[in-house]
Amino acid sequence: MRILAFPGCANAYNSVRPEVETFIGLASKGHDVTVMIPEDSNALSYYQEAGIKVIFGYPKRKICFETIKVLRAELKAHDYDVVYATNSKTIPNAAFACIGLPVKLVAYRGTTGGLYRHDPSAYLTILHPRVDGVICVSEAVRQDILQQVWKGKDQVVTIHKGHNLAWYDHKAADLSEFGIKDTDFTAVCACNVRPSKGIEVMLDAASKLTELDNFHLVLVGKGLDQEPYNSLIAKHPMKDRIHVTGYRKDAPEIITACDVLVQPSISGEGLPRTVMEAMSCGTPTIVTTTGGGKEVVLDGISGFVVPVKDADKIAEKVRFFHSDPQAIVDFGVAGKTRLVNEFSTQNTVDKFEAYFQQL
Repeated sequence: MRILAFPGCANAYNSVRPEVETFIGLASKGHDVTVMIPEDSNALSYYQEAGIKVIFGYPKRKICFETIKVLRAELKAHDYDVVYATNSKTIPNAAFACIGLPVKLVAYRGTTGGLYRHDPSAYLTILHPRVDGVICVSEAVRQDILQQVWKGKDQVVTIHKGHNLAWYDHKAADLSEFGIKDTDFTAVCACNVRPSKGIEVMLDAASKLTELDNFHLVLVGKGLDQEPYNSLIAKHPMKDRIHVTGYRKDAPEIITACDVLVQPSISGEGLPRTVMEAMSCGTPTIVTTTGGGKEVVLDGISGFVVPVKDADKIAEKVRFFHSDPQAIVDFGVAGKTRLVNEFSTQNTVDKFEAYFQQL
């Protein structure tokens, strides 16, 4: 197959690595893969090392005539089978570039909610009539999309992003910079803050664990040092044991160093990348029932799945791991095993290949 991938871009390579490795994996299986990315993409060297053809360009807006012109010229010059676009800028530009051409257009969807038939902007992305298929990052996302699409429901599929344990062959971060000792028990939340992330719920859960003298909470990500979180932490009963790191390039190393990762999301999750990272690092996870986290965490085996907005349940599961150090080890091993068996990069590449071929 000849495939043109039109992905998004991100500041951290870790955030795009699963899709980059998917495209490289397809190329390694003999498919002719081209990617269109910005010149300053942090993935450029990886594509070049893999011998993948690169076209430079990225849309400045949802309808960017310059981008459409470049894409359309490429599609007309070569006999592409599939175009794969991944976000709110690349999907509409790819859709308009594909009009009148025989190539199949596949869109990616990574979140639940926010897509509605009555919203005109939806017809620039997933509901665009030129879209032939949709790859969803989790079954929760697929079920959400099925409620909105008008046609081709059988071509809306779930393919989880694959991960590789080798990506996380690193040393654990030294948490002493936060005043955390090796004998302390540490939970971590890692996310870029939005209301859907449920940080308030995590802080509520932490307030129920103040009697655990060696319990610390580490909050990693953009926006956690802003309101309302500053005020909530300032008056929190264990404020001296809550550590806000801001954005960190070494987030996976911090996750490795912590005893448990908590993802207290209340809505809108597709498949939290930090949950997959925690599984790869051997860190047990506590996730909520929203989104795709519950699809990869085996409840009671590799982590726990708790109800949305239930601070008591989160506190209960944190207390479980605090009281049983061996469970941390056992759950961590189970998470790694599940990732290797069910959510490896190779599995994802094989599923992409099969889907593109049948489409």
